[in-house]
Amino acid sequence: MILTDLHVHSVFCDGKNTPEEIVLSAIDKGLKTIGILAHSFVENDPEGTLSPEKTQEFISCVTALKDKYKDKINVLLGIEADYFSNIDLTPYDYVIGSVHYLSANGKIYLLDYSKDIFVDVVNKVFNGDYYSAAENYYENVSNVVEKTGADIIAHIDLITKFNENDNLFSTDNPRYINAYKKAIDKLVTYGKPFEINTGVIGRGHRSSPYPAKPVYDYIKSQGGKFILSSDAHSKEGITFEFSKWAKEFDLL
Repeated sequence: MILTDLHVHSVFCDGKNTPEEIVLSAIDKGLKTIGILAHSFVENDPEGTLSPEKTQEFISCVTALKDKYKDKINVLLGIEADYFSNIDLTPYDYVIGSVHYLSANGKIYLLDYSKDIFVDVVNKVFNGDYYSAAENYYENVSNVVEKTGADIIAHIDLITKFNENDNLFSTDNPRYINAYKKAIDKLVTYGKPFEINTGVIGRGHRSSPYPAKPVYDYIKSQGGKFILSSDAHSKEGITFEFSKWAKEFDLL
């Protein structure tokens, strides 16, 4: 039984519950360790990230919970550091590295906010070429550990969030496969675990976690390690379907 969840968001970014509500729910679920984090501040996306004004409050809040509940659960203070973010990482117990944007012409564009926005960006910025967008995305992903010092690599194939059943582009296309394999080949050299992220299922975007099975299989073939994460944005989502996917991906 997996008793740790290190990817849970609170009201300090785009989550629904306070850090204390998250801790209490984790205790009720019998967890030994809960990691509470926030999306690192990105100027182009202030609504969904941890603002500079709220940063110290977040750190102080979670730090206080560590002491308050130390006899019941191990509380960790984390940060989900985006490739396009530049913040001080020293206050945090651990870093999850991620990429939530596409980049072109010196600008960044939202990748995972909504399907309509994603399609619009690909059409306007990449001339409708989803494989060009994927190559752009995975190039940035390949450098996420180097840029953020990540301890864990988040949702590596986030670009497929709105591509259930390949409704936008084929994940069997050689350009797509080459793009993710090139990123994985670099990332595995750091020895950091890749998330098996179940939150995308709970929020109704996919029927299986990140990464997709072919991506998982390639990571495993290259000696990559894995960790289950819920990427929960509410207390109900903590450890979402961990038992099911731990069996599926041989993590038990």
